[in-house]
Amino acid sequence: MVNLSLYSIKAVVLLDAEGNRVLAKYYGSDYSNLKEQKSFEKGLFDKTKRAQGEVILYDNQVVLYRSNIDIFFYVVGSTEENELILLSMLNAFYDAVSTLLRFQVEKRSVMDNLDLVVLCLDETVDGGIILETDANAIVSRVSKPRLDMVDIPFSEQTLMQAYQSARDRFASQLLR
Repeated sequence: MVNLSLYSIKAVVLLDAEGNRVLAKYYGSDYSNLKEQKSFEKGLFDKTKRAQGEVILYDNQVVLYRSNIDIFFYVVGSTEENELILLSMLNAFYDAVSTLLRFQVEKRSVMDNLDLVVLCLDETVDGGIILETDANAIVSRVSKPRLDMVDIPFSEQTLMQAYQSARDRFASQLLR
């Protein structure tokens, strides 16, 4: 009997070209401490650093991965999980990150914009459940346009928001 569950992702890991962790989120209790996680990541990187495939079976788990210049994206699922579902999640996450980083997916840009990458991951997977597989929807949720400061009363604005709002009003008055 097939085990039907929404919990399809066991981990999402980003490693650099030397195998060091850039970002890792583990779901479930398979790798509960840092030592087990680092050991898993080291073995995973050693197995995939020269391989040209997209999917491997490692440590009795299905791992899909994608590499770019100097960073590796990994999605880990159970052996019973459908690889196409994992691949669609990986592609959506990678494409969303790529769009947000203006197609400069490399370690430096990921580290400089780690907040956006983590938000992308949170919008894609929550607690091991895939929430979204459309990269454009993920990007639109992560990069919300800022609120129009004119509609917020001055008493509820921060100092920078009030300054920006006043500067915008002044500029619009000059242009009339």
